[in-house]
Amino acid sequence: MAPLSRSSVEIESERHSTSSGIQQSSASSKSKKLKLIHLIFLIYFEVSGGPFGEEPAVQKGGPLVALLGFIIFPFVWSIPEALLTAELATAYPDNGGYVVWATAAFGPFWGFLMGWWKWLNGVIGNAAYPALCLDYLKIIFPAFGHGSIRMVGILVYTLASSYLNFMGLTIVGWTAVTLGLVSLIPFYIMFFFSIPKLKPSRWGARPKGSVDWTTFFWNLNFWDSVSTLAGEVEHPQRTFPRALLCAGLLTCVGYIVPLLAATGALELKKESWSNGYLAEAAGEIAGAWLKYWIEVGAVLSTVGLFEAQMSSTSFQLLGMAKIGLLPACMAKRSTYNTPLLGFLVSAGATLVLSYLKFETIVKAANFVYSCGMLLEFASFLRLRRKFPELSRPYRVPVGIHVLTVICAMPMAFLIFVMAQNRLVIYVLGFSVTVVGILAYLLMNVCKKRNWMEFAVTEVSRLQSLPENQTEAKTESNGSV
Repeated sequence: MAPLSRSSVEIESERHSTSSGIQQSSASSKSKKLKLIHLIFLIYFEVSGGPFGEEPAVQKGGPLVALLGFIIFPFVWSIPEALLTAELATAYPDNGGYVVWATAAFGPFWGFLMGWWKWLNGVIGNAAYPALCLDYLKIIFPAFGHGSIRMVGILVYTLASSYLNFMGLTIVGWTAVTLGLVSLIPFYIMFFFSIPKLKPSRWGARPKGSVDWTTFFWNLNFWDSVSTLAGEVEHPQRTFPRALLCAGLLTCVGYIVPLLAATGALELKKESWSNGYLAEAAGEIAGAWLKYWIEVGAVLSTVGLFEAQMSSTSFQLLGMAKIGLLPACMAKRSTYNTPLLGFLVSAGATLVLSYLKFETIVKAANFVYSCGMLLEFASFLRLRRKFPELSRPYRVPVGIHVLTVICAMPMAFLIFVMAQNRLVIYVLGFSVTVVGILAYLLMNVCKKRNWMEFAVTEVSRLQSLPENQTEAKTESNGSV
């Protein structure tokens, strides 16, 4: 019996040690929460990363259409998506974001499908940034354009950027702030130098062409991506609405200012307005030094885009594990308080996809992302009806009927964008969705047969109004 007694003492000691470790970890994680400035620039990189890529809007429609597009389109798409994110991220300040919202609104099946759609789109999109960075670098160093040097470059970029991400969200947050300022400041300098050369009549030029809706859409999208980090934000109920407002202004002004400078100070040459032309325009307006600064900023911007997206995808998997949609092991954290397996899975998928030429796959991923956004807007409206008493620290100040009209505009635009695809995209999108459904069924089998450990209480909790809010409502009615 002596050895048995000693073993129980050791076990009790381990429990106390574990409890102490958890408390220390909790205190440490509180000190590493994302602050307002971090969240602003993480949202900025989720959505934009700078005006790089806005040039096709001028090439296709001219200065007037491009300027009006970046002024008007935020009211059609960006503001409704940002309002949705502000309300639901403060009502459900948990990691997982839109997965949590869909689960609360429609149940675990739709929550899992939302997670699958959004995660797949995230890692495929992230896989494009190493190649994009090398495309910028090959202008200066042609060797990065092909062969083994390019392959090694993609590997080094992905591993180095992933390791930086793994080291903690506060490091990622300050990296985003630094990279954001370095990539944005030269465009404001360009505008300053352009003032003596501006001719406002040039802004009204409307040559023959078409409206490039997709440029506006993809350059003013993904406001909800940072919601998967809600559990890592300091005072999320206050921070999220403020961060979304500041990031929105930073993004929209960041698109419009260089357009005003380049189109107002230089003669319009539509054929020149391809990706990368803003750097050439800066060189003509202020000199070669500003051109090189913008080109360096474009390279650094890809790092910011990669870091923000990697954080979202890895913490999304952690959030899905916390509500029982993925095995509990996916919620395990590293010593840096980052998702351990969630990071490895997201980084591994990104690295593999970085070596593929997958234009059609990207379009299919964008298609299922649009399906996810339709589900997200539906979840928003459903939660307003299902849980009208849910505590919403930030609440869009309109009733359900007006809210439906507000959501109808972006939902109609999503359907319009999806309708432009070819048949092969529909087939791929459907196939990807089937894979997601099979994965959900597999998770259920693992859960029922106890093959893996899952969180068992969180999904049922999301399906009902939290007890503390129900009690508060009852007490309020009783006092009346």
